Amino acid sequence: QVQLVESGGGLVQAGGSLRLSCAASGRTFTFSSYRMAWFRQAPGKEREFVARISKSGSVPYYATSVEGRFTISRDNAKNAVYLQMNSLKPEDTAVYYCAATLSATTDGGDYLYWGQGTQVTVSS
Repeated sequence: QVQLVESGGGLVQAGGSLRLSCAASGRTFTFSSYRMAWFRQAPGKEREFVARISKSGSVPYYATSVEGRFTISRDNAKNAVYLQMNSLKPEDTAVYYCAATLSATTDGGDYLYWGQGTQVTVSS
């Protein structure tokens, strides 16, 4: 059984920063074999892709809405992926999910494992 557990969400003022973490576990889950990503879903809106990172951690990819403000990283030794969020805006308010895929994709339907999500609220 694979588990992805997010943490680090909270309430922050506009312009502030948060760092999200996602810890992966599972007897048959080889973390370094999966590309990892962050998605988010705001109330009343569809889930949207935020950022993805390659298996080695050397190649990040971002949605245009967060590029230059957010940084995705991973530590394969710790089975963890992170999302550093700077210059936060009220429109970044959402539940943030980490997810794992074998494909180089931004389509959530291609992601095999999902966390339960962590709430990020940015006040104006």
